[in-house]
Amino acid sequence: MSLRSTRVDHHGTPCTLLHGEGGASALVALHGAHVLSWISADGRERLFLGQRACYDEGAAIRGGVPVIFPQFAGRGPLRKHGFARTLPWRFVGADERAVFELDSGPATASWPHAFTVRLYIRLDATTLDLELEVDNNGSSGFAFTAALHTYLAVDALDTTTLHGLRDCRYEDSANGGAILRQEDELLRFDGEVDRIYSSPSRSIELRDGPRRTTIGQRGFADTVVWNPGSALAASIGDLAPDEYRRFVCVEAGQVLQPVQLVPGGRWSGAQHLR
Repeated sequence: MSLRSTRVDHHGTPCTLLHGEGGASALVALHGAHVLSWISADGRERLFLGQRACYDEGAAIRGGVPVIFPQFAGRGPLRKHGFARTLPWRFVGADERAVFELDSGPATASWPHAFTVRLYIRLDATTLDLELEVDNNGSSGFAFTAALHTYLAVDALDTTTLHGLRDCRYEDSANGGAILRQEDELLRFDGEVDRIYSSPSRSIELRDGPRRTTIGQRGFADTVVWNPGSALAASIGDLAPDEYRRFVCVEAGQVLQPVQLVPGGRWSGAQHLR
């Protein structure tokens, strides 16, 4: 089924509203090609978006699905999480999937490489598929890290669990970068959780009370799981009080091992939400 698209504004930010089957929709800001909303055919909002999110030029929007490129977090010389999430992208068009694009130029001079980044979005009644594609348009190779920093909405963090990561090794960023192994089948959120799981071998299921969201990925080698917990959340200015209880970030990422992309090369990675 082909997607229909409508040009709309959200808090003064130009956006593309994608219409899928059964009344499903996705709202995508040109600012960062940032998916702000995903409503499945049952009318339920599946993504968290902060009440205090900032939409100013050059700002990072809290919530939705920020595109992280070409640097994850502070793992390099650029600003945290790179520049892709804070620059204007262009909407190329939509048929079976929508396409958004960002090219290298003066605004990306802090990372002196020639590239094109695309975000592909496919939407149906119950599924949102996101694919990130990177082209090396230059004459020399470059390395990058990337992620789809997905904020999944939950009703109550206290009763939310994540399944499918048992026996996976992870880097615990909330514990000084310690390398540990997930011992339990269930991951619960009773404090700050900031983990980079290496090479998960199966799909993950987020259980929010009776609701289930299945999360799969390809191309990305890592899965990042994050919730700030109460103490850290209190220091995050664009999170309203107790908003940390309304989301869990489950991110498809290429973090621990950067992608090495040769001249003329192409890389892609995808996240599947159902």
